[in-house]
Amino acid sequence: MHLRTVFVASLGAALLSASAVPVAALSTDLPVVRVGVIDALTMSPLFVGVAKGYFRDEGLEIEYVPFDSATSMVVPLAQGRIDAGGGAISASFYNSVARGLDVRIVADMGNDSPGYGFEQLLVRTDLIKSGRYKTIKDLKDMRVAVNTLGAASTVAIDRLLRKAGLTLADVTRVTLPFPQHVLAFQNGGIDASVMAEPTATLTANTGAATRVLNADSWYPDQQIAALFYGASFLGAHRDLGEKFMRGYLRGVRYYNDALRDGKLAGPTSSDVIRILAQSSMIHDPAVLRVITPNGVDVNGTLNLDSMRADLKFYQAAGLIEAPIEVDGTIDGAFVTDALKAVGVDRRKH
Repeated sequence: MHLRTVFVASLGAALLSASAVPVAALSTDLPVVRVGVIDALTMSPLFVGVAKGYFRDEGLEIEYVPFDSATSMVVPLAQGRIDAGGGAISASFYNSVARGLDVRIVADMGNDSPGYGFEQLLVRTDLIKSGRYKTIKDLKDMRVAVNTLGAASTVAIDRLLRKAGLTLADVTRVTLPFPQHVLAFQNGGIDASVMAEPTATLTANTGAATRVLNADSWYPDQQIAALFYGASFLGAHRDLGEKFMRGYLRGVRYYNDALRDGKLAGPTSSDVIRILAQSSMIHDPAVLRVITPNGVDVNGTLNLDSMRADLKFYQAAGLIEAPIEVDGTIDGAFVTDALKAVGVDRRKH
């Protein structure tokens, strides 16, 4: 079956911009599950689950397949060339489902829960020192960077501006991939940005920009990233999708055990930092200790209210091509079944 075949580089250009995420060592006696991964710390529960052996406990071997974005992995998911993936929920994802692609959201992978606002507003440092920026209302007429119009960060910026009586029409939006925001701050190309960790910390460390607010202060619990399943897990290999979810939720809980007071400072933090330094885009444990990590619900529960609000924003902005509802993009049965095996965790996050 396709889960045992050797992956070939037919996924196209998306993989050519792949990050330094390591490829998991593969055994020869277990079904191989191919998981799309991106350079984002929202992948942490997956990396933790692999390192702790939770997926092997379920009889699965994990193979990472790097992509430049969650958008790039939707077609391979729908075609069964990868089985699962993780990343941001975007207008593009909703359009893909509306077009009939066989891909669904199955669990939480990253949110701005209170204390864990890993998306942050940064403002150019010289604008703060000069007094040009003092409060949110001073963003008016500034150049504010977004990674793409149909992404969660754009919704967050809209929410932020509205708190000060402004709208997106009151700022000049500059569309840049997140890694380019750093250089744009340094050369004066942008004045402000909402960006996720760890890029936010790395940018602030350059001195070119200063962190002003964490997103949980103006849009708490925004559902930003999710775990996606494709045609394989949704169809012929649903049994493996169920096993994968059990391993994933165990990884989520071990990750949550590392969270305390808005940092990786909980009981399992030393181990989680070690794992992330080996598996994520950040290899320096010192950086991992100071960032604001993302929240992930311990039971994989999605914030449907946030998802509906964000979809409404995309629709109003003309970014959605056909009628679609959030509920039609989710398959919640995998989490429901997994919780019967691993139990319901009563913690908040």
